[in-house]
Amino acid sequence: MLGVALAPFIVYVTAPGFAADADKFALTVLLLRITFPYVLFISLVALAAAILNTWSRFAVPAFTPVLLNVSFIVAAAFAAPWFDPPVLALAWAVFVGGALQLGFQLPFLARVGMLPRWRLDLRHPGVTRVLKLMAPAVFGVSIAQISLVINTIFASFLVSGSVSWLYYADRLMEFPAGVLGVAVGTILLPSLSKHHADGSVAEYSRLLDWGLRVTLLLAVPAAAALAVLAMPLITTLFHYGRFGEQDAWMTRQALVAYSIGLTGMILVKILAPGFYARQNVVTPVKIGVLTLVATQAMNLAFIGTLRHAGLALAIGLGACLNAALLYRFLRRQQIFTPQPGWGPFALKLLVAVAVMAAALYFAMGPAAWWLQSGWREKIPALAGLVVLGVAVYGGLLYALGFRMEHFARRASA
Repeated sequence: MLGVALAPFIVYVTAPGFAADADKFALTVLLLRITFPYVLFISLVALAAAILNTWSRFAVPAFTPVLLNVSFIVAAAFAAPWFDPPVLALAWAVFVGGALQLGFQLPFLARVGMLPRWRLDLRHPGVTRVLKLMAPAVFGVSIAQISLVINTIFASFLVSGSVSWLYYADRLMEFPAGVLGVAVGTILLPSLSKHHADGSVAEYSRLLDWGLRVTLLLAVPAAAALAVLAMPLITTLFHYGRFGEQDAWMTRQALVAYSIGLTGMILVKILAPGFYARQNVVTPVKIGVLTLVATQAMNLAFIGTLRHAGLALAIGLGACLNAALLYRFLRRQQIFTPQPGWGPFALKLLVAVAVMAAALYFAMGPAAWWLQSGWREKIPALAGLVVLGVAVYGGLLYALGFRMEHFARRASA
């Protein structure tokens, strides 16, 4: 309710550069007022997902975000002509998508007997405990989002289009970050919490080691492929209508910059549960504050020469710093002890990623082809590159001795 009421103030604070254009500012305020109730929906969705995850019902929370995408697609494909301006259809798609996600999860909560019954009791010890843990935890996991908001402020003063270029690049970067980081982190947290409650220190460390290896096995090639295939991805997905050639090149700069820090962004989602499962929220918050300060210092250092790409690079390097510090404190506090074999594992991984990146680079062809071709040519070409990357990387890992069963692990009950 406050977000809707204070929308003009929020827009002015987060995108002050828009204030110079009255129409742009007014439209942004309207879009924010329509979309802000999504905060309520997605908060309840997150609560429901957390409950289902503790019951090892991972499939339902994993599928839930699809409903938001469906809402976007339907609004863009069918509803947009009925709105003036058409972008309002996408704002309402956010609202509807949030309601759909919540409605989808409620029956599954009821099925496991965990549908909440609302009783206001602020003195309940559980409420006090959650509030004390939640405030610093929220800040600790929101460093990247806070940095993105600050980047929007910076970008709003740059050349027109900078905010959009960062947004498009962020969408592509968030795909592997969400698929890999959120998925593995979601599985890790309840299992780590169980091992901590049981006092299984060795199993706790082994589980973290497994999470790091699986994450690196998937995140490093994803980051490399995102950088190499930046132009094919951007042109295939976005280079239509008013999204011109200049937009494609500028978005590519931001995406390559983001990809440098993608592995760090994903590792943060794996390392942070190592603290949260032990109800230690202070250490990640301290690291988060340092990371935020360092990221803004890099923003100021990079924006003069790299412009919007410098903002993306600062976020990526900040995430790497965050991950490195989390790892250091996990070791220092003897929460995590690496298992044997990390040296050969890392060497084989880097060899496979390097060969895959080289194969994709030589196979994708010149950027001019991707800029000039139609979607009928680009979609199968991009699909072919994806298959090639998976085949080369997977084949090399197999040849180097990696097997699927080496990384299979059942979540703790």
